[in-house]
Amino acid sequence: MASPPLPQSRYAPALVEAALALHDNRLSDAEPLLKQQLKHDPFDVAAMRMLAELAGRIGRYRDAEVLLRRAIELSPAFTAARANLALVLYRLNRPSEAIAELATVVVEDPDNPGHANLQAAAFGRIGDFDAAIALYERVLADAPAQPRVWMSFGHMLKTVGRQADGIAAYRRAIDLLPSLGEAWWSLANLKTVRFDEADIARMETALAATAISDEDRFHLDFALGKAFEDRRQAEAAFAHYAAGNARRRAQLAYDAEETTRFVDRSIATFDAAFFAERADSGCPAPDPIFILGMPRAGSTLIEQILSSHSQVEGTSELPDIPALARGEPAYPEGLADWSPERLREAGEAYLARTRIQRRTDRPFFIDKLPNNWAHVAFIQAILPNARIIDARRHPLGCCFSNFKQHFARGQGFSYGLEDMGRYYRDYVRLMAHVDAVLPGRVHRVLYEDMVDDTESTVRALLTACGLAFEPACLAFHETERAVRTASSEQVRRPIFREGTDAWKPFEPWLGPLTAALGETLDAYPAAPNAL
Repeated sequence: MASPPLPQSRYAPALVEAALALHDNRLSDAEPLLKQQLKHDPFDVAAMRMLAELAGRIGRYRDAEVLLRRAIELSPAFTAARANLALVLYRLNRPSEAIAELATVVVEDPDNPGHANLQAAAFGRIGDFDAAIALYERVLADAPAQPRVWMSFGHMLKTVGRQADGIAAYRRAIDLLPSLGEAWWSLANLKTVRFDEADIARMETALAATAISDEDRFHLDFALGKAFEDRRQAEAAFAHYAAGNARRRAQLAYDAEETTRFVDRSIATFDAAFFAERADSGCPAPDPIFILGMPRAGSTLIEQILSSHSQVEGTSELPDIPALARGEPAYPEGLADWSPERLREAGEAYLARTRIQRRTDRPFFIDKLPNNWAHVAFIQAILPNARIIDARRHPLGCCFSNFKQHFARGQGFSYGLEDMGRYYRDYVRLMAHVDAVLPGRVHRVLYEDMVDDTESTVRALLTACGLAFEPACLAFHETERAVRTASSEQVRRPIFREGTDAWKPFEPWLGPLTAALGETLDAYPAAPNAL
């Protein structure tokens, strides 16, 4: 959010100073100035907007929402604050509300392409890709010299399978702004583009510049890592992957010990008696199929296979289970105090929240948020008839694939080899506990089995979901549908083996990962007895 125009008041100097501090990212200097200004003048909407900007920068989006709503209440014509509110709502995964606010914003400020760009992204978030693409085309027709809009347009084109058009959009963004690291990474992330010598030289030149941002730097490092990996130059590739991960890790507050404690508490809370006492609770609807596990373990492939079935609709990664879980302040232990009615209402709330993502009348739909592995007990409690699929891949193949992948958001564990190994180990530990207390509840699909014996694995998957076999599920790469994840182009091709051994050239540098995995690595695909 850009800093607001400053009001004429006797406290304007404090706001000017705060604006300068925000511009220089000196948040600790800006915050007391803004709070002091609001203490003097509780109705200063400009100060509210600036404080909301500060809150948004550190991820306190709910605080930002409260401040912006108060500013709009006091000044309904404060269009800039309403635009900021739309952005905050989008980042809170509430795209429908963001679209509603933007409907007012674009009327009041029709010439700002940033509003249409956000509106298009929000349409994409709810699956209305045609509306999103039409908006991007309109914006770029009026103002074509916008590299970040071309990049966003490329993201949307990639999602709907227009790969050549997506590549052209990314290339246009790079021609306009050669240092735009995310556009270079977006090309690399297609997994089908091979960079030539000229591309590598342009990226290295951009990376050597002193003025580029940390965000551009780590995106360029990830892209160069992919470029050198494609050339089988493992040492150079790993150096770039490691540099990009280190730079990204420094920006995050991920704590591996916190994940371990959460798994410990979940295992202690969700024993067999917990589920026996709630056998008749929850919402009985069988609609959802949850595909969960580690990222980069084959979940998008499984989703594409199931979405090729006439009874199943794919909707991608949905944020709703974690959002509902956060509604319990004492999560996970607090679930023990939920009444049967509250469990049923939570299941019904999930179905209501996700309905906007459903575009067909197919009876089943997929939620493939990988991190839902941490919430399997919650899912069982509120939706006992939902199907749960655990996508699992060899620890080294899976974890290294995460290490060389920059995620747009989330997955804070993936930027350090030791963090990654611990996270994988905790995931296996919790899923092994679920297998013990709810035998047969989770159907596990091993990526290697999918590669080695696709038909048998697909047939077993369909049986686990209560679905009859359909040949289209084996011809999944021919299914036309939007795919929003990092594997969007891979699942539009037949299954190939090369990815299973991609980690092996990098084995000399994976010591911290193997040490953190411990017995989980040796026991794969089973869980070690010690867990």
